[in-house]
Amino acid sequence: MGFRFRLSKTSTTISPGEGFSQQNWDESGMDKPLLSMSRWLCVGLLFAIGPCAETLRAQEITLELDPAKTRIEFTLAATLHTVHGMFALKGGSIHFNPSTGSASGLVVVDAASGNTENNGRDRKMHQEVLESQRYPEITFTPTKLSGKVELQGDSTVQLNGILKLHGAEHPVTLTLPVQAKGNTLTARNHIAIPYLAWGLKNPSTFLLHVSDTVEIDITTFGQMTSVQTRPADDH
Repeated sequence: MGFRFRLSKTSTTISPGEGFSQQNWDESGMDKPLLSMSRWLCVGLLFAIGPCAETLRAQEITLELDPAKTRIEFTLAATLHTVHGMFALKGGSIHFNPSTGSASGLVVVDAASGNTENNGRDRKMHQEVLESQRYPEITFTPTKLSGKVELQGDSTVQLNGILKLHGAEHPVTLTLPVQAKGNTLTARNHIAIPYLAWGLKNPSTFLLHVSDTVEIDITTFGQMTSVQTRPADDH
C-alpha cells in the first residue's frame, strides 16, 4: 500500500498509490481500517481517563513538617523598644484532601523554647505569661482547607483550625502562600495573636508598656506523600 502526495501553492493532497484498493476508503475519504482503529482508541482513552481522574479526586496528601527547617518568630512592640524572639517546632503532620477540602493533623510548638535572648525577660515570660511548665505545648489542629493547592508551583490557601494556647482553644484562619516543588512544600504565614484578650497576663510594668497583640511569622518546610482514599459509595 502506498500514497502519492501532490503539492500545490495552496494545498497538499494525498491519493491512494498503486496496489491500494479504493474500496478501503469511506465516503469521507478516510481509510476504513484506520477509522475503525481510531474509534477503538477513543473508547480506550475514555476508560483510561475515567479511573485516573477518580484517583486524583480521591487522593489525600500528608505533609510532614521539618522542625529543623521551620522558623517561628514573634515580635512584641513596647514603649522603649521592640522585643524579638523565637519558638521551636516540636513536630507536625497535616493531612488534607485537595478535592474535598477536608483537613486534619496536629502541629506542636514547644512553649518552653520561647527565647528573646534576655534571661530576666524570658524568665518572666515563662513563669508569669506563658506558664510554660504548666502548659508546655502550643498546638494547632487543622480542620478545613479552602483554595486550591497547586502540587507544583505557587498557590495561596486558607487553613482553618484550632489554636490551643495557655490551655484555651481559639478558632483561627491561616492564610498560607505555599510553594510546591517535587514532593516538598514550603509555607509562610503571619498571624497577630491578641494574647491579652485570650486571657494571658499583661507583662507591662510601670515604666515599660507592651502591645496587647503579639505578631507571629512562620516559615515551614515539609515532605508530601499521597495516599489514595476509597471513593464514597453512591448508594
